Amino acid sequence: MSSQAPNDARIIELRPSQGARPAAPPPAHRPSREPLWRDLVGDVLRRERLAQERTLKDVADEARISMPYLSEVERGRKEASSEVLAAAAHALGLGLGDLLSRAQGELVRIAGHHRPERGRTTSAAPHNGLCLAA
Repeated sequence: MSSQAPNDARIIELRPSQGARPAAPPPAHRPSREPLWRDLVGDVLRRERLAQERTLKDVADEARISMPYLSEVERGRKEASSEVLAAAAHALGLGLGDLLSRAQGELVRIAGHHRPERGRTTSAAPHNGLCLAA
């Protein structure tokens, strides 16, 4: 059993205070950051919308989602549900599969620049696929 009283609160600092930040390793030793899925999907949505010369308002209205939310999704600030992604994709004349396939293509392109960490191996699977799990 713990020696603390059951109602005692403990504060655990999640971020170090401004003056107590540890020194970052030199850039040569810093591992490459893999992209987030929400960033890739947002980039694809924004590029397609701009390629069609459409406004955020136009696409958001057609998708029946709020314009600020679509903006957040495009900027990778929100992790959108599959329903929201499908609605945005359909508003742009794409299927959900098209959107995800384009995002996967971006991931593959970017991951080509990312070297696996020491001791980790990459899969030599003979197929090119995408699997999402909830």
